[in-house]
Amino acid sequence: MNTAVIDIGTNTLLLLIVDDKLQRVVDLCRFGRLGKGLDASGNVAAESIAKSLEICREYRRVMDEHQVTAPAIIATQDILGGTIEIIAGAREAELAYTSVAQAFPNLAGTPYVVVDVGGGSTEFIVTDGTRVVSAVSVPIGAVRLTERHLKHDPPTRDETQELEADIDRHLGPLALPVDVPLIGTAGTATTMAAVALALTTYDPDKVTGLRLEPGRVVALRDTMLAATTEQRRAMPGVEPQRADVIAAGIAIYARALARVHAPVMITCDRGIRWGLAVELASRR
Repeated sequence: MNTAVIDIGTNTLLLLIVDDKLQRVVDLCRFGRLGKGLDASGNVAAESIAKSLEICREYRRVMDEHQVTAPAIIATQDILGGTIEIIAGAREAELAYTSVAQAFPNLAGTPYVVVDVGGGSTEFIVTDGTRVVSAVSVPIGAVRLTERHLKHDPPTRDETQELEADIDRHLGPLALPVDVPLIGTAGTATTMAAVALALTTYDPDKVTGLRLEPGRVVALRDTMLAATTEQRRAMPGVEPQRADVIAAGIAIYARALARVHAPVMITCDRGIRWGLAVELASRR
């Protein structure tokens, strides 16, 4: 029996279908950009809504092909034919921790911080390796910060300095441990891994577990900030739809690593959609 989970976020819409052994059957990512212009206007753009609805229709067709009647949905859409769960921060943190703990059983009992950079916000989940100790959502994300600060292509030096200052203002007050690993989930982190591996075809199994030293992340950030959007699109590992916002997303990870004094960043393809799939499987 297949299980489907759909995660509709600020930048992407994700569909995961797994079998009864939690093996990946389908794992799709599409870019709805529901957060486009949201920071400036406070409104979701009509074109983004239309694009996201079409993606939902595509996902419904894919689920029909795999005999999934009602998916679990973290969203606000009716087309998909499933019951919608609107998750608060604590619920999102538990799902993120569950997915990472299931992906990395070797980290059990080891403190670490899970960082999920999204389009409009970034989640910081602190764990002692057995449970979620604390979680906070910060209103900085790859799309939001690109639109707020990076007006030129490539960005000017003043723009990049403003970007990093904004990130530091939001990270400064957070109560975070130090000298612990940082686990990066979601599209920005997996893109960093794909670029580091120079993947021409994305492979979630190669991406999950890749270890990046902080200096490597800083170098990657600097490379992306110095490049134009078209130059980024040509880089192996960069999804074309993510090329315009990836630099700001990597900048968040670079500053987060510095804030935590993390010795390493470990990338993980398995985000909250996997956490929900694991939870649904355990209920059965």
